[in-house]
Parts: sequence; C-alpha cells; structure tokens
Amino acid sequence: MEKYIKKAAVLLEALSYIQDFREAVVVIKLGGSVIENRELTVQALRDIVFMECVGMRPVIVHGGGKAISAKLKEKNIPVKFINGLRYTCERTINVVDDVLHNDLNKSIVEFIKSHNGRAKRLSGKKILKAKKTYTKDRRTGESIDLGYVGEVYKVTSRPILDIVESDVIPVITPLAEDTSGQIYNVNADIAAAKIAEFLSAKKLVYMSDVPGILKALNDEKTLISTIKQNEIDAYIEKGIISGGMLPKIESALKALKTGTDKIHMIDGRIKHSLLLEIFTDNGIGTQILKE
Repeated sequence: MEKYIKKAAVLLEALSYIQDFREAVVVIKLGGSVIENRELTVQALRDIVFMECVGMRPVIVHGGGKAISAKLKEKNIPVKFINGLRYTCERTINVVDDVLHNDLNKSIVEFIKSHNGRAKRLSGKKILKAKKTYTKDRRTGESIDLGYVGEVYKVTSRPILDIVESDVIPVITPLAEDTSGQIYNVNADIAAAKIAEFLSAKKLVYMSDVPGILKALNDEKTLISTIKQNEIDAYIEKGIISGGMLPKIESALKALKTGTDKIHMIDGRIKHSLLLEIFTDNGIGTQILKE
C-alpha cells in the first residue's frame, strides 16, 4: 500500500504544475545524444506525449548532426567544420534536407503516433526565413563563408499554432529558406529559440547530453540550478558560459524578452528528465529566469 500512496503523492505534486501549464506552448529542442540514441529518443517522446495528454502544447524542434555526418560519409562527401559550424556545400545541403525530413522527422512522428499521440511533420522550410550567415576568423577577424548556412530572422507562427490548437504536436526540422527560395541549414538551438520567441512560448527546453550549466567543466556536482537573466553577463565574463553555449544562451535571452517565462537546460540521458524538470518542485537541470 505504501508504494501506491507514494505514487499518489507524486501525482499531487504535479497537479499544480499541470494546472499552471494547461494550454501553455512549450518548445522542446531535442539534440545531442537524445536524438542520436533510439532508447533516449523513445524515452523523451513518451514524456512529450504525456505533456500533450495533460493539456500542454509541446512543439518539437530536432537536430540530427551524427545522422547527417554518417550519410555524408556514406556518400563520400567531406565533412568540414569551421568554428564549430558545419560548412554546407550544395551536395551537403541536399543530404541535410534528406536526412532531417525523410529519416529523423518522419521517425519521430511515427513513434509519437505509435504511442497513441498525435503529431504532424512541419518543415522549417515552410515557416523559417533566414539570411546567409558567415563566421569570423578568430585570428584576423575576417569573414569566412560557410556555404548554405543561414541565420533565422522570421518565423511564420500561424501554421505552428494551427497544429497545437488542434491538440497535435508539431515536429519541426531546422532548415529555412531565404526570400528567393534557397534552402539554408540553421543551428537547431537557435531555431528553437526563435520559434519560442515568435510564439511567446511559456517555456523553452533544451534536451541534450549535458546536465545544464556547470560552474566547473565536467563536474556535475557544480550544476547551477537557477540563473537570473541579469546574471548571464557575469557568467560569460567568468567563462562559465562559453563556446557553443554562447549563441544558444543569447538566442534564449531574446525569447525571454518577448514573452517566454523560463528556459530549461536538462540532461536527456536521465530517465523522465523532462517530466522531472517541469512537474516537480526541485527540477534536475538549469533554469534561466527573467530578472
């Protein structure tokens, strides 16, 4: 009997959060080992189906780095990164398009449906507008061409809202088009933040293979559970937030300024990390709050 009482207590703890987030839009970015490991993907998607069933409106944005690299290797297309960004030639963008839409996006939607969830594929090419972007040489400061890599500046939100308002989960690929119809590869973290920004989402959740923001690199005991928006600059100056984390955080802050209440960074390798972060008092990752 005791174990059943404990289960009831867990449900009661979640009750206030379920009530608070009913009909709230939550953008979830699936990345890192979560999207590359079938077991972790299945685990995360079950949690997302649960969220939709209790009245939340999840929006999934997914990456696909390793799957894309594997397909490029199979086709003997060189893989090249500049400042951590994938150089995307014409052959590469075609592979990226194919893998994201016909492999990963399709399989995510099919799995959600297999668990009696409702999901719909939504190409980023239909809703994300981008312009060509460059990176800078770290020594000279000169601009370096990245090929077909773009920066999202606009999200057409109505197609996303039409889906979530029908109690269906949109599953979005991080590809965009410019005004001429040229396809661009875009950073999935930044795409998710832009989508959250334009939707004024209640929450933006990054699920990856790191526990959150750590004071000491690789020391999970130094996890920072809560950061306020006005503390971010100090963490950057100290080097606690650096490298590939910077553009993610900068984009997330824009979402906070336009209506998103919280940013969550959680470890998708932990079972039910999404539910633990959203529906319990303590959470397990790093949350970034408004000032």
